[in-house]
Amino acid sequence: MSTKTDKKVVAASDAPPAVGPYSQGIRTGNFVYLAGQIPLVGDSGKLVDGGITEQTEQVIANIKALLASQGLDLGAVVKSTVFLYDMNDFAAMNAVYAKHFTAPHPARSTIQVARIPKDSLVEIEVVAVAA
Repeated sequence: MSTKTDKKVVAASDAPPAVGPYSQGIRTGNFVYLAGQIPLVGDSGKLVDGGITEQTEQVIANIKALLASQGLDLGAVVKSTVFLYDMNDFAAMNAVYAKHFTAPHPARSTIQVARIPKDSLVEIEVVAVAA
């Protein structure tokens, strides 16, 4: 037995389009689920120049744009998952993350992975709740 869910696509023109057959995000009820964001600049399809610091900044900018399309900001995020190509980048990524996500911080998992789309160094996905 399946149940229908009221799903609405989350999209923002100032965030990069999906690089595959998926939505940038889905909103159902008060929950907003964003697909993993990588450090693409706009719709150029290109990674931001620089290392983990610049890439993390771009990823968070993309997340902010998608949340803003729903009238939300980073304060609405309740869970994030960070995928790192190299766990040695954890401290640098964490420094950028800490500038943007303030207390009470979202629950978070950080995982080292073998590869991220477009060979980026970081990908972050989030779940947010609208009041």
